[in-house]
Amino acid sequence: MKILVPVKRVIDPYAKVKMLPDGSGLDVASVKFDINPFDEIAVEEAVKMKERDPSVSITVVSIGSSDAEEQLRKALAMGADEALLIETSDSLDSGVVAAELEIVVRQLGPDLVIMGKQATDDDRNQAGQMLAAKLGWPQATFACEVSCSPGRVTVVRETDNGEETLELTTPCLVTTDLRLNEPRYIALPGIIKARSKPLSRRPRGTSGQPKTRIVGYQPPPPRPPGRKVASVDELIAALKERGAL
Repeated sequence: MKILVPVKRVIDPYAKVKMLPDGSGLDVASVKFDINPFDEIAVEEAVKMKERDPSVSITVVSIGSSDAEEQLRKALAMGADEALLIETSDSLDSGVVAAELEIVVRQLGPDLVIMGKQATDDDRNQAGQMLAAKLGWPQATFACEVSCSPGRVTVVRETDNGEETLELTTPCLVTTDLRLNEPRYIALPGIIKARSKPLSRRPRGTSGQPKTRIVGYQPPPPRPPGRKVASVDELIAALKERGAL
């Protein structure tokens, strides 16, 4: 089985980010970047499949600046076999990303594309669904359990009404949720091996432009100060005042 895992370079979700003074962007001069957490879960799941079946091959792909090599090397250290960086400084949205990934999928011919359900920087939750639509592939989103058999992928997915189990024929696409797994700690041998694994680069294969753009940033409103109450009755009265009860 051939698995393709798209990964995105995002600001570390635990980093404190400040806006530029004019509100035109974020000040990322000294901010740490990492693999999008949902994509890291996808890499971990692919590596687990490879551990169960050594014939599995894993390719990771990222779209962005040359800085994304760091995140691709991390995915290689986790256990991926090879990496591809589509280098571009262009602005991207989910539609552009899906179009670029479609080209990669048609070139590499994977049996399974597994990717994060969304990125923590924009939270759009669109690229996976758009890619599956472009490919005409079956898809299962928000996966909390994935198992494979010849020509089949069974996915347990989380919904608002509970869990749903789907069986997909390959090739197919799966997007991962938080409870699928916990990515492994990368030991030194994995980091050393990642340095010698193949990482290729190429420019964009499409010329499409994003249909959405960021017009500005503004901070969230400040939280009101806390209030101490002397009794349960006072607490209930205060909640009723705010319409919480």
